[in-house]
Amino acid sequence: MISKKVKYKLAEFEFPLPEKYISQYPSQRRDHAKLMVLHKDTKKIEHRKIFNISDYIRKNDLILFNNTKVYPARLFAIKDHTDATVEVFLLRELENNLWEAMVRPARKVRIGNKLVFTPKIYCDVIDNTISGGRVVRFEYEKGNSIHEIIEKIGTPPLPPYIKRPIEHRDKQRYQTVFAEKRGSVAAPTAGLHFTNRLLQKLEDKGVKIGFITLHIGVGTFRPVQVEDLNRHQMDSEYFEVSPATALAINEAKKKRRKVIVVGTSTARALETVVVS
Repeated sequence: MISKKVKYKLAEFEFPLPEKYISQYPSQRRDHAKLMVLHKDTKKIEHRKIFNISDYIRKNDLILFNNTKVYPARLFAIKDHTDATVEVFLLRELENNLWEAMVRPARKVRIGNKLVFTPKIYCDVIDNTISGGRVVRFEYEKGNSIHEIIEKIGTPPLPPYIKRPIEHRDKQRYQTVFAEKRGSVAAPTAGLHFTNRLLQKLEDKGVKIGFITLHIGVGTFRPVQVEDLNRHQMDSEYFEVSPATALAINEAKKKRRKVIVVGTSTARALETVVVS
């Protein structure tokens, strides 16, 4: 039986958030970020730090993370025969050296334009996409892979609420310590707060640690533009849940152990594959 959709209105989720409360920098130590704990039975709220999270996880509980890796998707180029700067935001690789991208200002970038990153690295605009983006083909000296080139000329795709200029340390801080599989245009933010030391502390306690992979797409930046949320078109994202992770989840549930999911991207992957 198909359940009836619940009606959600965009206005129901609006709330004031003064800009002064939006931090422009992370805490100096990842696991010193704030942690709010809500006890669902008593409704009591505690204010702790991320490094205290082990106090709430028992031996043999399972904690799951997203091990996707962010690539420096935001590039800046000069349009040929002009001095105009163009932002090229890489969305996904179509095939070798061919990428789907968003460009800004879009109205000034047309098929046939050449976008120059360095004297030896540029891309040609070869097509438009139905979503308003462009298809670009990279040209560069042989000897490097396209991913090495992007690592060299790209910058971290920080969220739009970060208003400051990008800094060198952002490449390291806007990446989880367990990032492994390249493919995201945004970091799985909740996972940024975990350190190797904290993960080791959890393991020493007997907590099981598992990973899924979900490559976060451009939809994470795309604003909701309809009042009825049921009409919002979600962007597709690649994900995978390994047999080992599925087995660990099923085993934990069978033994009535907690399964703790870190981040909404991890939750999205598991919600998609769950079998009642």
